[in-house]
Amino acid sequence: MALVLPFKAVRPHPQFVSQVAALPYDVMTREEAQKAVEGNSLSFMHVEKSEIDVPDQTKSNDMIIYQTAKRNFAQMRGKGILLQDKSPCFYIYRQQMGGRAQTGIVGLMSTIEYDAGKIKKHELTRKDKEDDRINHVNTVNAQTGPVFISYWERQTLNKIVDKITAGTPEYNFTADDGVIHTAWIVADGKQIEEIKKEFQQVDALYIADGHHRAAAAAAVARNRRNQDKPAGSANEYESVLAVFFPHTQLRVMDYNRAVKDLGGLTPDKYLEKISSCFTVSKNFTARSPKQLHDFGMYLGGQWYKITIKKGMYNESDPVASLDAAILQEHLLDPVLGIKYPRIDDRIKFIGGIRGMDELEKLVNKDGFTVAFSLYPTTMEQIIKVADAGAIMPPKSTWFEPKLRSGMFVHEI
Repeated sequence: MALVLPFKAVRPHPQFVSQVAALPYDVMTREEAQKAVEGNSLSFMHVEKSEIDVPDQTKSNDMIIYQTAKRNFAQMRGKGILLQDKSPCFYIYRQQMGGRAQTGIVGLMSTIEYDAGKIKKHELTRKDKEDDRINHVNTVNAQTGPVFISYWERQTLNKIVDKITAGTPEYNFTADDGVIHTAWIVADGKQIEEIKKEFQQVDALYIADGHHRAAAAAAVARNRRNQDKPAGSANEYESVLAVFFPHTQLRVMDYNRAVKDLGGLTPDKYLEKISSCFTVSKNFTARSPKQLHDFGMYLGGQWYKITIKKGMYNESDPVASLDAAILQEHLLDPVLGIKYPRIDDRIKFIGGIRGMDELEKLVNKDGFTVAFSLYPTTMEQIIKVADAGAIMPPKSTWFEPKLRSGMFVHEI
């Protein structure tokens, strides 16, 4: 049983939505964000990544960053750029990228269920990143970007969504990157109750992306709950802003790697060493693997296909059987000496959206020696890891398209 609730969203006036909607705060650097908002004072990046509006020398955890976010948010509301619905609603949010579409329900999930483990995760969070979002939520007094959630598909829920999306949307625009964003408001009381009841039949919710947002929201709720004793679940801070997608619709892209050197090995010695665990084939013209447990490898100006040999990993272990784990445990660590990929500056992680040309560029021009292309992790693999209470290796998943921030905000 999953508790999913409607809420009174703070959201853009339809006239401004295409200017307001912004990529998540954590997919670009401060400099990239500053460039992205040039000429657009309405971008929600001014709230989500407000360090773009403070002096260059400001420390990353300076409270002026969060106070600036609060000020910018208040100004957008005061000018009528952002409005708030008068009664709680669900919202349907569809993203279309190329020929694919994913359609989710925007609503709230429970911080109490998150703390109880009913909302399952597959990644570790970093304290500094958690603290950043805690400060942001506490200061702005709002959850400004949604957590990306998946659940096992329910046809009955799909039919409700199909009926709603046959109507006229509130928002429909194409972003600069070509992704089409469409949203509908669900204000009808009967439809709201139908959605709530359907989610009560869902056994578990799975965080696809946004682990730091979820952890921060739960931490804020715990702190406020302690201050407000006795408290009840009706408090807005007890809920987390999320978009809920059926597992069949999500697109997980490959998350690739490049390494600066061969750890002192010559190319020939390196190829010899990896051959103990991998079958190595030259002239891999496809560059990107077509099935699990195959990898592309770009070295010395040519592509290889490397395939992990049978018996080298535990096929029944949901983590050990992941390609990111296989590459780490059988090549990156023992051969190249990269034990802690989260903090080792010899390795770079590249989202699959950048393609194979980016891997070649890193090796040919940018000082890297070898690059690896991975087959995308599947949603079924992610769910198996989460159900086991386990953690995936760093940078195992890359979801596209990214949820836009600023389209739906939850005040707490």
